[in-house]
Order: sequence, then structure tokens, then C-alpha cells
Amino acid sequence: MPPCQDAQVEILIHGHNLPGTMFRDAGVPIHNVHVGVQIRQEPTELVRADASSAEWHVDVRVEHLDDCRDFKGAAVHGSRGNRFLYLTWVDVGEDGHQRMFRRAKLMLDEIDPQLIDKALATDRPLVATIDLTDGCGGPRCARVRPPALTWAA
Repeated sequence: MPPCQDAQVEILIHGHNLPGTMFRDAGVPIHNVHVGVQIRQEPTELVRADASSAEWHVDVRVEHLDDCRDFKGAAVHGSRGNRFLYLTWVDVGEDGHQRMFRRAKLMLDEIDPQLIDKALATDRPLVATIDLTDGCGGPRCARVRPPALTWAA
């Protein structure tokens, strides 16, 4: 396999249509819903789920190989060919304790390679725009696909 050529790209995640701070998870009421990007094992940069919008900036290293790309970084999860970013939903207790109850996956391997190339060539971010409320009015979770998620450069 040929050596990798690394390049850094910023991913700007713009969340809109947040679901609000009240939610019932398997019948258990949650009163202080927040969402953040997961770095390694911890949700960071938490935003209250009643905010008008949310934004996160994530640095990702793109490794170019002859036959594919791979993604690396503290916020990147999954195995090669199945990389993603997590948006993690937590309930923040009065004592500040965070209890995770859902996660949304933004699949990096599903981004159009031309968008990645454009972002790298222009030194501009890849922009993920995500509707953070699911069809039932709750925090969006699981793999997020269009039309709930769009990518642009």
C-alpha cells in the first residue's frame, strides 16, 4: 500500500431545529437535554437543546490513499471505511453530572469525495448542516442521512 498523504480539514457542524430540553427516554423523563460533539469518550461543547442553533468545529485529518480516503482525529470514531462523528445527547443533572442517552452518527465515508477535495483545495471547512429533531419530535439519533443531513464545501 502506498504511503499516506495527510491533509487537515475543518468540519463545521451546524445544527438547527433543536428538540427542546424536555424528553422521555423509554418512559423516563429527562429535564435538561444538551447536545455536544463527542471527543474520544466525552461529549464536549454542550449546547442546551432549546437553543436556536448549535455549532461545532472539528479538526479531521484526511489520509489519501490510492484507492480510498481515511479519516483520523480525536472526534473520529469507527473503523476504516466506516468512520463517523458523534453528536451525543446528554441529560445534565443539577450537580453537573452528564448521563448520555442518545447519539447521532455523521458518516464521514458518505461525504462526496469532490466536496472533500474542494474543501482541502480552498482551505475552507466542510459544512455539515443537520436537523437535530427527529420525525417524532425527539433528539435525532442513529445514522443521519439526507434530507436531515447535508454536506457542503
